[in-house]
Amino acid sequence: MRGRRGDRMTINIQEHMAINVCPGPIRPIRQISDYFPRRGPGPEGGGRDFREAPARLAPLALAPPAALLGATTPEDGAEVDSYDSDDTTALGMLEFDLLYDQASCTLHCSILRAKGLKPMDFNGLADPYVKLHLLPGACKANKLKTKTQRNTLNPVWNEDLTYSGITDDDITHKVLRISVCDEDKLSHNEFIGEIRVPLRRLKPSQKKHFNICLERQVPLASPSSMSAALRGISCYLKELEQAEQGPGLLEERGRILLSLSYSSRRRGLLVGIVRCAHLAAMDVNGYSDPYVKTYLRPDVDKKSKHKTCVKKKTLNPEFNEDFFYEMELSALATKTLEVTVWDYDIGKSNDFIGGVSLGPGARGEARKHWSDCLQQPDAALERWHTLTSELPPAASALPSA
Repeated sequence: MRGRRGDRMTINIQEHMAINVCPGPIRPIRQISDYFPRRGPGPEGGGRDFREAPARLAPLALAPPAALLGATTPEDGAEVDSYDSDDTTALGMLEFDLLYDQASCTLHCSILRAKGLKPMDFNGLADPYVKLHLLPGACKANKLKTKTQRNTLNPVWNEDLTYSGITDDDITHKVLRISVCDEDKLSHNEFIGEIRVPLRRLKPSQKKHFNICLERQVPLASPSSMSAALRGISCYLKELEQAEQGPGLLEERGRILLSLSYSSRRRGLLVGIVRCAHLAAMDVNGYSDPYVKTYLRPDVDKKSKHKTCVKKKTLNPEFNEDFFYEMELSALATKTLEVTVWDYDIGKSNDFIGGVSLGPGARGEARKHWSDCLQQPDAALERWHTLTSELPPAASALPSA
């Protein structure tokens, strides 16, 4: 169709799409492996020009990435880690030693060094320190902390931190949580990574060396796990304690180290209040002002009460005080020693932290300690005892002064 010069020809869309838009027959796209020669054994291995594009060659059968790296797949029955290995390694590595001294009931933690920590500050460095917690348990009571190393991603501490009052039952059921954090003076300290070591991996009197990659913080099972912290007594992990201890058992409020000795020369019982460890926090500042009271029951004359001095703002007090009860050895066979720990408060009634009873009616280690004392006169016997939330009936009837 012709038009005048200068006139614009109009073509409808149907005609436009029909004009030279068909590309012709579609040819298969060559694979990149078709442009490279395959040289291998046999007559087909060499001699072929790489410019030829063999259409009959199949692509290479690539193995799964896990098989190439030598890792096991879920089908092999191996446990799959929920954290990516590259990301875990990026947090850094921590080197430390653990030693359980069964004779002294202590756990020695030697924090040596860390390598390749994740940068947390604007200068590309960090101010790292290490915190230790025993789980399950009171967080504030059993927290130990190293010094802070400034402006480094490869800190060296070489510090020894010690837990006292550790029993064989703790080694069986408790877990040591080791956290690496970055100290920030202008805001909240930042979490870098953590390691959780079940204490059952330790053998008595044998030092075990660890060099492990840090992991992300393990979340709690549910929000109800933090409900115990809201009570103000302690931040026990409630659900973990129920799983470990079982229903119907009393809440643990700390440990106390007692010394018992019957003196044949003085004809009386010598009770030593040595120290307490991991006490429950009763004050809003996360600490307590503890003191210890002892009674020898039955107390007809009401003269068996003894009380230590008050230790301010601590959950691991050392008393080193001795009390003497003048009494024949035969009479002690029917007596019960009640030991209670209290938190001193000004202007109001004192708070009960925990207690333990030693005597013929006690159970476990408390009964054994009492019987060994009666059977071994003039021998000083020191034992750790667990403080429970049960207040002895006789002590509950008395004022907490």
